Amino acid sequence: MARQGNGISKRLGVVIVLLLIATLGLVGRLAHLQLVSHQDYQEQAQDEHQGSLVLNPRRGAILDRNGYPLAASVDAYDVMVDSQVWDDPAQAQQRAAALADVVDRPPQDILTDLSTSITREVIVGRGLDYQGSLRVEDLRLPGVRLVRTSRRVYPEGNLAASLIGFIGRDNVGLTGLEADYDRDLSGAAGSLFYERDGLGNKIALGSSEQVPPQPGADIILTIDRYMQRLAERELDVTIEKHEANGGTIIIMDPRTGAILAMASRPSFDLTNLDLSDESKMDLYRNRAIIDLYEPGSVFKTITMAAALDAGLVSPESVYVDEGAAHVSGWTIVNWDHGAHGTQTATQLLVKSLNTGAVWLSELLTPDRFYDYVERFGFGQATGVGLSGEAAGQVRTPAEDVWSEVDMATNSFGQGINVTPLQIITAISAIANDGKLVRPYVVQEVRSSDDRQVTQPMEVRQVVTAEAANTLTQMMDAVVDGITSIYAVSVPGYQVAGKTGTASISIPGGYKEDAYIASFAGFVPSDDPVLAMLIKIDEPKDVPWGSAVCAPVFARMAQSILNYLKVPPAPEALVHESP
Repeated sequence: MARQGNGISKRLGVVIVLLLIATLGLVGRLAHLQLVSHQDYQEQAQDEHQGSLVLNPRRGAILDRNGYPLAASVDAYDVMVDSQVWDDPAQAQQRAAALADVVDRPPQDILTDLSTSITREVIVGRGLDYQGSLRVEDLRLPGVRLVRTSRRVYPEGNLAASLIGFIGRDNVGLTGLEADYDRDLSGAAGSLFYERDGLGNKIALGSSEQVPPQPGADIILTIDRYMQRLAERELDVTIEKHEANGGTIIIMDPRTGAILAMASRPSFDLTNLDLSDESKMDLYRNRAIIDLYEPGSVFKTITMAAALDAGLVSPESVYVDEGAAHVSGWTIVNWDHGAHGTQTATQLLVKSLNTGAVWLSELLTPDRFYDYVERFGFGQATGVGLSGEAAGQVRTPAEDVWSEVDMATNSFGQGINVTPLQIITAISAIANDGKLVRPYVVQEVRSSDDRQVTQPMEVRQVVTAEAANTLTQMMDAVVDGITSIYAVSVPGYQVAGKTGTASISIPGGYKEDAYIASFAGFVPSDDPVLAMLIKIDEPKDVPWGSAVCAPVFARMAQSILNYLKVPPAPEALVHESP
């Protein structure tokens, strides 16, 4: 009996030990859960029963100078799916098929997004309108919810597309003003924390905590909707008429630097973007500030302004045009290959004589000539405030490769590369009594609690007011000289301007039988309210700026002066009866 009792005692002891070990294990496990892993399990529990949501702010609008919206945001809805609720493959397939028609995506694409996402909730549809959101709600699919967001709309269609730019799927600006002012436009995101049930749906009476989003600021431009529309329409008509490759029109207030219109072609369809088509990438740049070209004879106004300001010539100063200028072993001839004999400085501009521009540059000497080129803003960005702006290319005597023939060709706009914006800014300095102002396109950044207004900025006095006014009178004569042939007059207003016909440089020389036609001027010349550049790339019929661009300037100037209600000169209203 003693042996049997001892056996029972041993077995009981083993059981007790095992129970103690199990108890200690349970206590240890419980201690680990409560003390060591408490935070992890608490977060998992919260993840199961608490949802969070980023509340996207409304993106600010881009408006023209009069408050008309060019780009704005309207309410829209994104469709979210909880991938854990859709964990059954057969059910997921059925739900994806039901949702596909509403979000306009193949069911398999929806399922692929769910299976490859690293987050529990996945966006499977973006930018639905209100009717689309009702269709989603009517489906009553488990794990599906709507998130209010916004989408970009363009009330004026493709107006100013290259200037405005566009945003990506995440509402971040990718090009143009949308990118340059993304921080102001985007606002600040908010957040929402809420209780949800086992299917991932929000509990109606559950607790929630919200931090509201802050809407983005509105950007008010200097662009005038009417002038921009007019510029784009005239550009399209002119390109089609002359079978040109493209072009640019810029309208500027010469007193302030405000850009009233900035149009370029070719452009892109802002309302129907296809970013997957790489062949269209070249269309997205703003050619008015990025593309470089040789300005041709328009640049003769800069050379003349320098010579007048330096006191080297007057409008009546004369030189003898022998039809050719010989510089450093090179021969430079006039555009018409003619020799015109004794000519005044004014006739030099009216007839656009290359040899006359060379004569002026030799009077100036290299140091003084390039000092004026720099003072007019060439070889440097204008500071318009748009990303990607090119500085242009000016070869100077400081470079080893420079020679005197460079100055000779630069004097009539060859061998120097500029942007359209640089040219209109320089021409505006002549219209503005010799004062160069910084161009700008953003008039104001306006948020709910702040306003940032752009003030006109004078960069420097390039030439004296006397020199600028003298040159203006000479540019009047230029326009008067071409009016009878190409009908560039604006009845009741005096126009000051200069034409240009430039060869197109390519590596190793110039493109054969290809030109850029242009006309730059301002009106009324005695008290300018607008300066304008018309530039047409490679017109196929006639290359001359006087034939291609000057008539466009005249039509547009007449329309804009009427629109601005600028009265004509008094003498235009009174004349002697026959």
